[in-house]
Amino acid sequence: MDKAIGAAVAIAVVVVVAWLMIRSWRRRTKRDATLSAYPIPPALRAATLDAEVLYVATTPAGEPLERLALPGLAFRGTARVEVSRDGLVLRVAGEPATYLPADRIVAVGKASYAIDRGVEPEGLVVITWIARVADPELVAPHVDSHLRARYPGDSARIIAAVNDIAAARTVLRPEQESEASDD
Repeated sequence: MDKAIGAAVAIAVVVVVAWLMIRSWRRRTKRDATLSAYPIPPALRAATLDAEVLYVATTPAGEPLERLALPGLAFRGTARVEVSRDGLVLRVAGEPATYLPADRIVAVGKASYAIDRGVEPEGLVVITWIARVADPELVAPHVDSHLRARYPGDSARIIAAVNDIAAARTVLRPEQESEASDD
């Protein structure tokens, strides 16, 4: 009889925890429904970098312990990152491919942890970008996508490639006459 009561209590606890997890995930997806990555353009230039990574998570910028449930970026998994002059394509296994245009990439760096992954110091690559919002009246937030390079040296290659395209933005200069002259 004692075993039956113990089993019933254990089953009840598991059911309650599962229900709470499902409820929490539904709230998170509803909260983040207005945010997304960008659609992949029909024509992209050839990739200058193609690397295998472990996609860890996308979080609000500066908050590595708060996961965002963005389409294509909601779940951790193996992935490929392709960097071209146009932007970055992230292909997470089992998810639709996501695209980050070069002009929406703010920064790239390193981190030691994110929501469900702790690694050696600076073992993660963090790409900070401006999310796409469904409501044009909302301010587009900055978000961080965390990646773990699969092979040694790829972290540095990914950071260099993303820095190259993020730094390649067109800067408008004022139409002024320069003080320097050819005379």
